[in-house]
Amino acid sequence: MTLRVTNSLTGEREAFEPADPDSVLVYYCGLTTSDPAHLGHARGWAHVDVMHRWLEWHGYDVRHVENFTDINEKIIARVGPDGETEQAVAESYIQDIIEDMRSLNLLRAEVYPRVSEHIPEIIDLIERLIDRGYAYESNGSVYFAVSEFAAYGKLSNQDLDELEAQGADDDQSEKRHPADFALWKGGPVSPDAISEHQHSDAAPPEEAVTTALTWDSPWGAGRPGWHIECSAMSMTHLDETIDIHVGGQDLVFPHHENEIAQSEAATGQTFARYWLHVNLLDAPDDEKMSSSLGNFETVSEAIEAYGVNVVRTFLLSTAYYNDATYSPETVAEAEKRWERLERGYEHAIAALDSTQAASKAVDESLRTAVETTRSDFIEALDDDFNTRGGLAALLALVTAVNSHVEENHTYDYRGLRRAVETFEEFGGTVLGLSFGTAADDGDVSVAEDLVDLVLDIRERERADGNYDRADQLRDDLEALGIEVQDTADGVTYRFE
Repeated sequence: MTLRVTNSLTGEREAFEPADPDSVLVYYCGLTTSDPAHLGHARGWAHVDVMHRWLEWHGYDVRHVENFTDINEKIIARVGPDGETEQAVAESYIQDIIEDMRSLNLLRAEVYPRVSEHIPEIIDLIERLIDRGYAYESNGSVYFAVSEFAAYGKLSNQDLDELEAQGADDDQSEKRHPADFALWKGGPVSPDAISEHQHSDAAPPEEAVTTALTWDSPWGAGRPGWHIECSAMSMTHLDETIDIHVGGQDLVFPHHENEIAQSEAATGQTFARYWLHVNLLDAPDDEKMSSSLGNFETVSEAIEAYGVNVVRTFLLSTAYYNDATYSPETVAEAEKRWERLERGYEHAIAALDSTQAASKAVDESLRTAVETTRSDFIEALDDDFNTRGGLAALLALVTAVNSHVEENHTYDYRGLRRAVETFEEFGGTVLGLSFGTAADDGDVSVAEDLVDLVLDIRERERADGNYDRADQLRDDLEALGIEVQDTADGVTYRFE
């Protein structure tokens, strides 16, 4: 089956065909480093991570770039306890974000560019736009002339005549059209520009803005506009045309619309062949989870509370193109899904490595279930990275493994081996879940050693005729979720 994706640019589900048949260029709009990363951000990370992994599974060399926006009025508004300067605040949050990314078991991007590193490239790109007649200087600032770009609005389906003004009210007198947007903002940052983002414990606006970064340019000292930054970083580290551009649904307009306009106006080339947008994560009150609303749980809080496997299962339980809700109920559902997957994998491993696994045993229903799972998983992920369908396929394999183990005294070694490989390949390598590790619940090998020790004590108690004590040890183990079975070949157990 061919991978198909929903292209926001066309509104159609399309066969994915990269420009280079061997490699894929992916750009993801990263975070503005002014707040802790929350689960809404993590939703985008997790789905882009699976896109990266699935493209690699298909054999592509994936070049994935994700930026950090480290220049922004929201960052200046944090100056104070979070850092004494705009740069210090950004550095602090970038470090926290990197730790969150690693704790979520995300594949590393090829590079994480920062805006502050790319001022020369941004200035060069603005100069190209001026030279080509798509931008103009006004009072030390530079604006993109939206009316000069005939295709403006093609991503968001905006009508130029109906567009409201973009940017601050006090910039409107400098513009030729109210919807023109800033490529370069001349002069220092004013206290009014950060006042709406100000935190109660932050430095006063008049003090905070003195730490704001500015750079010299052909139009005077100033700072880059928000939209031009991603175009410059994407072109620097990937190419003038990329295969996939991913971002949150809330960035379609104006950010991504403006990226298209300035990039294609500067190069005359298609900026991105496929636009994929991750839908929002809603809080229980049906509002989107966001830093500005304060209705969020941070990534680190969620991982500490539930463990990385539950968090990833929760994030991937809804396909990226559907809205998702974060609530106690949806997290509880994710916990159950992960526990079922983990137990199914452990049952398969325990049976595979037991003396009951036989080289000549054949369970056609198990083997058919494995191949059906593989087929269903591939079909789901090839259908626009449908992670919900992929998880459902793996959960069906859990049912087949459990039935095989419970209904047979002799196990199909080859069937179980193929099942384990499927869990590890699709659940582990593709979905990024950690099977058979201490990621969430401690070192499994240590737990097994302790169970073996208790069972040895139980056998000695039975040998000495202390059957009540032996039964009590068995009951204590079962209370901890460890099922003990006395068989003709000896004592076996499994973690429930």
